[in-house]
Amino acid sequence: MIYREYGQTGKKVSLLGFGGMRFKNIDDHDECVRLMIRAAEGGINYFDTAPGYFETKSETVFGKGFTEMRKRGLPYFSATKTTESTESGIRKEIEAQLKRLNIPAIDFYHIWCITSLNNWETRKKNGVVKTFIKLKEEGLIRHICISSHLIKNEIKELLLEGIFEGVLFGYSAYNFNTRQEAFDAIREKKLGAVVMNPLGGGLIPEHPELFKFIRREGESVVAAALRILWDHPEITNTLVGIDTIEHLNEALQAMEDYKPRTPAELEEVKSRTSASFEGLCTGCAYCDNCPEGIPIPKYMDTYNQKILNKTDKDPIGDRLKWHWSLERNGAGKCTACGRCEDACTQHINIIERLKEIAQ
Repeated sequence: MIYREYGQTGKKVSLLGFGGMRFKNIDDHDECVRLMIRAAEGGINYFDTAPGYFETKSETVFGKGFTEMRKRGLPYFSATKTTESTESGIRKEIEAQLKRLNIPAIDFYHIWCITSLNNWETRKKNGVVKTFIKLKEEGLIRHICISSHLIKNEIKELLLEGIFEGVLFGYSAYNFNTRQEAFDAIREKKLGAVVMNPLGGGLIPEHPELFKFIRREGESVVAAALRILWDHPEITNTLVGIDTIEHLNEALQAMEDYKPRTPAELEEVKSRTSASFEGLCTGCAYCDNCPEGIPIPKYMDTYNQKILNKTDKDPIGDRLKWHWSLERNGAGKCTACGRCEDACTQHINIIERLKEIAQ
């Protein structure tokens, strides 16, 4: 396992991290804990979860996993998040989180899901920064972090405020171009940088031929997708959502056989990234809030097929019929209220895509 310094915190975290949002059977706590222990035995020491993963069940599982790690003397760092912004809301949440996680303090605590700079300004006015500073002074959290889906100059502006010790953001082989400004700020502020969705929410392994440009001879597309991120010296950790022991072992093997590219080789691969990959939906489902009951994440998944599938005559129709059992006209219920676009972490023009699907 490779370990890198997390910004200026003095902590060394594993380059491969364990994401707690994709357990195959969250109600089988023993199975989930076994996955965590296997990961820790493989050298992973960064474990990330959130109260919204499986309706707090992921944090509960993590608590049992951390307890078992302590018994076995396996080192770990805890990372979780909050969308609360008032002091009373944050304190109520973190009190429950510490109990579920069965730890005295959270190592990396994230202000969660900043989707716009206006959203960030509102949360600051509500007191989120002051509260996080208090929590750190009280020893309830060790490092103040941010989880953001902003892109380009917006994320750079956020990170340059000088408040944070680390950042969590989405980055993978299909959206290289949207995060370069983030790396500028990470270098300038010497931040820890954790990447989520390194496999594009499953899109990359589902389309190995489309992403073969990132592969070296003998590599699987999963290994290539992880390694090309490890080639970035600014990245401290890449979170993989682990659901089965097979997927965990595949990720650990990718690390075992990892041979870094040179900076020139990395730039050459990035230069081959198609601009058409930008704007893909990664399936986070934050847009699943439609007052008309439209299953927007499913419709956005079908639109991905138009972007990714250049051979089928009707990739959207086929996906709707055979994968989701949906009709095109269901997308036509959209009233353009904009709630989905406000929540979208990829800043996708959802309303226009729904219109196109319906037509």
